Amino acid sequence: VQLQASGGGLVQAGDSLRLSCAASGRPFGNYAAAWFRQAPGQDREFVAAISRVGSTTNYADSVKGRFAISRDNAKNAVYLQMNGLKPEDTALYYCAAKNSFSTQRIPLPANDGYNNWGQGTLVTVSS
Repeated sequence: VQLQASGGGLVQAGDSLRLSCAASGRPFGNYAAAWFRQAPGQDREFVAAISRVGSTTNYADSVKGRFAISRDNAKNAVYLQMNGLKPEDTALYYCAAKNSFSTQRIPLPANDGYNNWGQGTLVTVSS
């Protein structure tokens, strides 16, 4: 499956932003999906994951209560709604997907094992 992320931009601290990831090539409903991010000079880190039908989600502690992952399999898309953005959220955000037998659960570990990646979309949060 091919993935294309979009929606990044320059915002101020406290603002909201919604990232989108469009999937193509294979039925997106067969995949668990996730968002990762990589800040300058840092390793890539897990942000959020969602099961095939969207019934289960998983978040990094740093974004819990502020970010929400969702998906629309009819549109072959996964989203990341980011509220209360902070300067430390500045990063290149990537969407990713991995095959999942279960429709309800995210294959463990939720933050690893993704073998399909899109290009990143840059989010910059100014203070």
